[in-house]
Amino acid sequence: MRLYTRTGDKGKTSIIGGRVDKDDLRVEAYGTVDETNCFVGQAMTELDPEIFKDILEDLETIQHELFDCGGDLATVSGARGWKLQPEAVEELEKKIDQYIQEAPALERFILPGGSKAASIIHVARTVVRRAERQVVSLMKVEQDIHPVTLQYLNRLSDYFFAIARVINARLSVKDVEYVRSAKVFREGKRMENKE
Repeated sequence: MRLYTRTGDKGKTSIIGGRVDKDDLRVEAYGTVDETNCFVGQAMTELDPEIFKDILEDLETIQHELFDCGGDLATVSGARGWKLQPEAVEELEKKIDQYIQEAPALERFILPGGSKAASIIHVARTVVRRAERQVVSLMKVEQDIHPVTLQYLNRLSDYFFAIARVINARLSVKDVEYVRSAKVFREGKRMENKE
């Protein structure tokens, strides 16, 4: 089997149910989902399995869900059923609620960083926000986008914010507050992301 097909040499690519230009909004969106997945994989290589067993299990599940999400974005309505299910969003919400109880309470915005793994997760968080924006743009021109996709991406960025803070906390690495930030979170409130 050859890895290359030469079918994309003129700037077109196949999606499930048709062909589109390689710079189509749909391709941009699922390409950014794939980029997110790669950063998740990179972060996983930095996590000690004994300290982060729960998070590693989450992230492996998320990698599969990101493939589902990308597949749904690459599917023209009616070509097949949707893979990403609403339960994936609900599970992320449960995990977010759980992890924000573990990290120290926030009063101000924090700088992305800390440990290497947390830094990579912060990158994944910003990339998934870009994917979310691209899906919003795509939904303005295409009516056949699976609505769970947008919900999932929105919740996933919050999940990444929560676990980046937990990773730092478990490694005893303190989050650095943005020095020019006012106190934007109520005292003692454990907050996830600002969007």
